[in-house]
Formats: sequence, C-alpha cells, structure tokens
Amino acid sequence: MNDSLFQIFIGAVLANNFVLAMFLGLCPFLGVSKKLDTAFPMGCATTFVMFVASLCAFAVNKILVSSGLEFLRLISYIVIIASAVQLVEMVTKKYSPTLFRALGIYLPLITTNCAVLGVALFQTSRQYDFLQSVVFSLGGGLGFMLAIVLMASVRERLRLSKIPDLAEGTALALMLAGILSLIFMGFAGMGN
Repeated sequence: MNDSLFQIFIGAVLANNFVLAMFLGLCPFLGVSKKLDTAFPMGCATTFVMFVASLCAFAVNKILVSSGLEFLRLISYIVIIASAVQLVEMVTKKYSPTLFRALGIYLPLITTNCAVLGVALFQTSRQYDFLQSVVFSLGGGLGFMLAIVLMASVRERLRLSKIPDLAEGTALALMLAGILSLIFMGFAGMGN
C-alpha cells in the first residue's frame, strides 16, 4: 500500500474506527461502557490484544504464504487472538482481581471481538508491511479505546440527568452509539 503511516493511523482511529464506522466489536462496546472505571481498562486490554494479534498475524501470514497454506489464515488468527486474550486474562486476574471481576465475561469475549480479528484480516488483505501493521493495530486499538471511553463518559453523565422512561437502558445506549457513529462519520474524508 502507498498509504503513509499517519494516514493509516488517523484512518484507524477516526475515519475508519472499528466500532463507530465499521460496527465491529459492538458487544464489549455496549456491555462495558456503563462505567469509565471498566471502559478504559477494557480499551487497554483490547488495544494490547490487537497489537499482539497484529504482530503475530503478520509473521504467521509470511510463513503461510511461503508454504502455500494461505487457507489456514483464519484459523491461525483465531488461535493467536485466543492466546493473547488468555495472557491478558491471566495477568489481570493475578494483578487486579477487582478489575478482573468488574470486566466479567467481557474479558474472555475479546477472543470473539470482531474488531480484533478485523485488524489481522484487514492488514493482510491490504498487504501492509511490518511497520504499517504495527501502526494500524495501534490506531485500531486506540480508536476502540476512544469509542468505548467516549460512550462510558456520556453514559455516566446521563446517569445524573432526568431521562424519559421510554429512552432508558438499552434504548439510550443504542441512541448514543448512533449519535457517536454519526459524529465519527464526519471524519470519513480524512481516511483516504
């Protein structure tokens, strides 16, 4: 690809945000964004998993292509992601049991987060080199973190407001996600 590193990074964070522009990774986005205390660590964990998955996917893709085994990409990427999530889960459980309990089921669900798999698949299909893959994964992770922290901030602020009964709970979360998505669509011209 002829994209500069800056274009790749800004595209992944803003213009092509995995959550708010591509609608990938919505499960943890809607589930963990109730409190800022859990949203930020979930964003950090997802960013780390995206980074590790991207590095490993780049190396595994090189091996698979040189061996003529490209058909094994998807299953290989899933194994890489599951291993990285297991590492994050063990470290979180050991060093922050409170955070581990607060994240609950959403921490192991990073394994099935479409945004994490999307990083590996998109970088492969766009034929990014090593440095572009690193920048893309960091941008994608920071974009995910930005989206989940913005959502948590707005939801915490709205908890202090009087909201009509009809718009409480899931309805409000979906409306907020839609508004944030519209805002991020304004960055679409910056991507390419």
